[in-house]
Amino acid sequence: MSTGTLLAIVIPVAVVVVLIAVGLALFTRHRALQKRYGPEYERTVDAADSRLAAERELSAREKRHDKLDIKPLPDRLRERYTRDWDHVQHEFVDRPEDAVHDADQLVTSVMQERGYPTEDYDQQLKDLSVEHSRTLKHYRAAHEIDTLSEGHKATTEQLRGAMVHYRALFDELLSDGGQTRHVPA
Repeated sequence: MSTGTLLAIVIPVAVVVVLIAVGLALFTRHRALQKRYGPEYERTVDAADSRLAAERELSAREKRHDKLDIKPLPDRLRERYTRDWDHVQHEFVDRPEDAVHDADQLVTSVMQERGYPTEDYDQQLKDLSVEHSRTLKHYRAAHEIDTLSEGHKATTEQLRGAMVHYRALFDELLSDGGQTRHVPA
């Protein structure tokens, strides 16, 4: 067999093997991101120009998150925040709108104490999505109702729902819940 014939066989086979390897790597990445982010994966894909752009966005979130100094709360702070939450829940009886707004501020305080930047709501969502993607829908719903309540447009039932939503994220942040990431040293 001549060298030219051999190259004509080897090169296409090598290209096919490389394409299969790249396709497998992309599929594996796709499945890992889909599993990790759950509903947030689909939300990001829907908002992006393409699946690849969405996956780049999610990977960028992970890289940004890895640079943050996210830490669990010490027991004394966890206890203080638990007492603060109890106070907010009791406040709901007499002043539901104020209680929802205070719940939002309390959740933001816990985020900040844990090491999450809290200046920009959209960035908060992105940062939280890395470890708390399953609870993010609660935060979005609660925040939306809090915004409605600022104009006195939320019903008592919506306000009650906001408290339940805030509680879901609050509990997860307090307990250091979420999907703990292990970054290689």
